[in-house]
Amino acid sequence: MANTVALEKIHSLIGAHEFKALCDECASVAPEIVKYNTFTAFHQRSYLFSINEGYGLTTSLKLFGELLTELGLFKVCSDDPVAEVRLTSPHDKISGEELFAAVRPHLRSFGQDGGKIVCIDISEWMTRISTRVFRSFLARLEDFLDTVQFVFRVPYVEKEVLTDIKKGLGDILYVTDVTFAPLSVDELLNCASTQCERMGFTLAEDALGIIETRISEEKSDGKFYGINTVYKIICETVYLKHLNTAYGGQGTNVIHGNEITTLAASYEKDKRGALSLLDDYVGMENIKARLLEIVAQIETSLKNNSLERPCIHMRFVGNPGTGKTSAARILGKILKERGVLRNGNFFEYSGRDFCGRFIGETAPKTAGMCRDAYGSVLFIDEAYSLYSDDGASRDFGREALDTLIAEMENHRTDLVVIMAGYPEEMEKLMRGNAGLESRMPYIIEFPNYTRDQLFRIFISMAKKTFKFDAAFEEAVLDYFNALPTEAITSKTFSNARFVRNLFERTWGKAVMRAQLGQNDELCLTREDFIMASSEREFKKTVEKKSRPMGFGV
Repeated sequence: MANTVALEKIHSLIGAHEFKALCDECASVAPEIVKYNTFTAFHQRSYLFSINEGYGLTTSLKLFGELLTELGLFKVCSDDPVAEVRLTSPHDKISGEELFAAVRPHLRSFGQDGGKIVCIDISEWMTRISTRVFRSFLARLEDFLDTVQFVFRVPYVEKEVLTDIKKGLGDILYVTDVTFAPLSVDELLNCASTQCERMGFTLAEDALGIIETRISEEKSDGKFYGINTVYKIICETVYLKHLNTAYGGQGTNVIHGNEITTLAASYEKDKRGALSLLDDYVGMENIKARLLEIVAQIETSLKNNSLERPCIHMRFVGNPGTGKTSAARILGKILKERGVLRNGNFFEYSGRDFCGRFIGETAPKTAGMCRDAYGSVLFIDEAYSLYSDDGASRDFGREALDTLIAEMENHRTDLVVIMAGYPEEMEKLMRGNAGLESRMPYIIEFPNYTRDQLFRIFISMAKKTFKFDAAFEEAVLDYFNALPTEAITSKTFSNARFVRNLFERTWGKAVMRAQLGQNDELCLTREDFIMASSEREFKKTVEKKSRPMGFGV
């Protein structure tokens, strides 16, 4: 097998195992093709890449072009060697000629300078490969196989779906499929270290922990762009290092965790034990007792071989802002400290984040999100959004649930899945998925906070940063005592989130007052709170139908 500069670059890529195998194959067969001058046989081949956004498609295409040129299999033109085109979405009046028009500008006569690699994103057409319109489009491409290497791109999908797409393309073209599996957390951290080294820096172990937390934060909205996102994180990391050095930090090329703590909002700077952290939360006494009971049961079953090892998945049931996410995060730390989980990290998603956009995308996406969370906690808020009882044939939520159930069973002792949501909706989810209910034996209920608890949460927030007097505290107490029962027991009441919003509005008023008065000392006053709580979104919560809010200026 010929060894080239491009091949060395390709093998330095992280992941991309099938792509590397394809390139090795090309390097192995190249001498035979050159010997017998059978270039036409090679040029007739096109490629189907299954790869998610941000996982190195452009880099792979360029390196592939360099490799083919070095091997003498296909000369790629030196200027603008790669073109990427996304086909427009299907509609009733679209024609094969209209699709071809998007590609035509990249199919000019290249002459002696060489040909081109043209990548066509067919994601929107994955289920329409066999239609007359798309087949007409493919037929137009046949005339350019001598001067263009076509690569068709779809997202990372199930192998069976990829096989069907390949078969549809193969009715007209000779196609080889290549899958780029999404990178694991360890591989992404490897990418981070490599990119950091290219910028002249080395990541200390504690810095890698913060970057890992940031990666999980980036993934938590279901929109993660792989290597591209990691590169963004490293650029921010290096900037924070420079900023730290500029303000008197160590001017070395090693980046330490204490220099980049602001990189990840959820990184826990407080290194106390998990139970101590739980003590800080108001109104969590019953939750703490229930969690310790569950952990003790899990520990006992793991130590006693005569007991069946239980599923350790749970349901957190309650209204918004009742502490479900915070408790789940701390539970991961408890299970790590007790040796139940090997990592204890926290991955947070909403239910619909598991659903793909195209057929065949949901199952591998869900499996990948579970794989990231092995040894840790996978927290799914609004989990009931995955369930629909309308019998829709293309219910990606059902597909995600089926994959989740399989992962929960196969990794029942190495993955904690916590589904959270409103009581009624969670009950409906369980009734409609018997296999899911039986795998989530633990239920923890999070009641709405009482007036006193809401008041204590507000004051605890204020004490962390600001000074205030007894008049301020009295105004806060009056406000929360005036909250109607129907308001604080409503399923739409946001509990601690409501308190946080009110607190932030209060100190915002204090900042404005201090700036106008040019007062350097920032203290919270009764007037600051009155102004904040009188704003519409807070005032309407206190107001009763029969009379206005229960305290005045």
